[in-house]
Formats: sequence, C-alpha cells, structure tokens
Amino acid sequence: MTIEQLRDRFVEKGLTLGSVESFTGGLFARTITEVSGASKYYKGGLVTYATEEKQRILKIKPELIEQYGVVSKEIAFQMANNAKHLLNVDVCVSFTGNAGPDAMEGKPVGEVYIGVIYQGICEVFKKNLKGNRGEIQQQAVEFALETIWHNI
Repeated sequence: MTIEQLRDRFVEKGLTLGSVESFTGGLFARTITEVSGASKYYKGGLVTYATEEKQRILKIKPELIEQYGVVSKEIAFQMANNAKHLLNVDVCVSFTGNAGPDAMEGKPVGEVYIGVIYQGICEVFKKNLKGNRGEIQQQAVEFALETIWHNI
C-alpha cells in the first residue's frame, strides 16, 4: 500500500482522516501530507506531546493519566476518541508511547500504543518496537498506515 492508494481509497469512500500524536511528533501528519491531494481527505492533526496538553486540549482527565500513565492503552483510546470529535473526522489515529532513549513510567523503550477509531469502534494496539528513536517512530507510523488501510 502506498500513501497515494490510501488517499484514493479515502476519497473514493468519502471518508476523512485525522490524527493525534505524541511520541511521533507529527511524523504521521507529515507522511500523509507529503503526497499531493492530502487535503481531499486529511483534515488535520494535533501533536499533544506534553501531558498537560493531553489534559488541556484533549480533555483527558488527570486521574486517568495518574492511574494508567500516558504510555497506556487507556490514554491511546482517549486520545483517538477525543481527537476524532475535536477534528470532526471519520477515522482518527492516536500515538502514545516511549521512543526512548530511557524508560518512562517504568515502561521500556519501544512500548507504544496506537489507537484507530472508525465507525464507532476504537482498537488500540500495543507494540514493542525495536531500534533507535527515529526507527521506533517510523515503525509506528507504518503500522498505523497499514492498520488504517486494512480497516476502511
């Protein structure tokens, strides 16, 4: 699957896409918008890198973050769900995790959670990726693109 094929499928189905990123820092949005015609289906994205921005922009409750940590299935779910409504899109993807170089919240480098919400169903995938920071980010984006492709 190429980004052009993904674009064409979204356009053909009349669907819109949005994203909310943390550890990927906008890499997903950049990947989508590197191909012409992205504006036909990609409405936009948010980078909520800091915990306080997840709370302020995405309205994620501090208690939830305290209970599970930002690197968690629960926060990936909240990010995807809340951003879907905020961006008013059909499909929304979220990224939260630890790209390194050090453990975070007691979770190892490479532990990431990717949420995809479509047709009212949000699936969150836990991945344990290997590599340096950039490689972990790239692998997460590639996984999300493939997941979206197979689910729409």
